[in-house]
Amino acid sequence: MLAKIGDKWSILTIMMLSDGTKRFSELQRGIDGVSQRMLTLTLRGLERDGLVTREVFPTIPPRVEYTLTPLGRSLQVPVIALGQWVTANLPELEAARRRFDAAAEEA
Repeated sequence: MLAKIGDKWSILTIMMLSDGTKRFSELQRGIDGVSQRMLTLTLRGLERDGLVTREVFPTIPPRVEYTLTPLGRSLQVPVIALGQWVTANLPELEAARRRFDAAAEEA
């Protein structure tokens, strides 16, 4: 369960949905680098785990909206905190990766 909730796309999706209900296209535009397939798989997994609800509206084309459930909303605080930590520490994390990769190439 931790691996699923802690993966990159799940965290970013939960962060996007913390602002409220979103359509698939809104989520895809707001999550940089996510493919349609990966977003679909992520949303299905979050729905299966009871973290997201999916509502289909009978229009042409069908309109689909995603919303955090109460259980999903309970993850907002830790997920947003994790996202903020990554953002704040990204330069240091990237520098550490570069140092590690450089040392591995020398070996």
